[in-house]
Amino acid sequence: MFRRLALFAFVTLLTACQSNNVTQDFDASRDFAAYRSWVWQEPALQYRPDDPRIKSDLTEQRIRQSIADQLDQRGLRPAQAGSRGDLKVQAYLIVENRQQQITTNYGGAWGGYWGGPVYNETRSVDYKVATLQVDLFDGRDGKLVWRGSAEQIMNNYPPSPSERASAIQNTVTQLMANYPPH
Repeated sequence: MFRRLALFAFVTLLTACQSNNVTQDFDASRDFAAYRSWVWQEPALQYRPDDPRIKSDLTEQRIRQSIADQLDQRGLRPAQAGSRGDLKVQAYLIVENRQQQITTNYGGAWGGYWGGPVYNETRSVDYKVATLQVDLFDGRDGKLVWRGSAEQIMNNYPPSPSERASAIQNTVTQLMANYPPH
């Protein structure tokens, strides 16, 4: 019974975790103030793996709109139709299966010195992690100038459309928080 409670507590902790693991990297030699416009580099959103259970036009619309909103807040405007933007934008949605080894110690008081032996049990917990990555490429030379990514443990329940939209918007906001780099 104790083992089930410990495992349940860990799984609950994993799924309840709302913080994203956010990272950014950039080319320090670039003048980010010179970037004023952007275009999508097609395909604008790529999925890894290319799985129909993950791939969705609705998800793509939410991600594209959230990125466009964040770029707009930073003074970047969509390039005129037919013109080359200062930046090309591409995003990836990556879903991975991961595994965590959990060891539970129980029995005996004070590490088994008094009150009997200590028992250890190790279990594997499988879970999914979604990573949203946004790449910004220089429109002239095509080189990567900025990358932001955010990882989040996926909940086991299917979220509602409004929860999905909110989660995507919050993730993109966190991911783009340090653009342009200082």
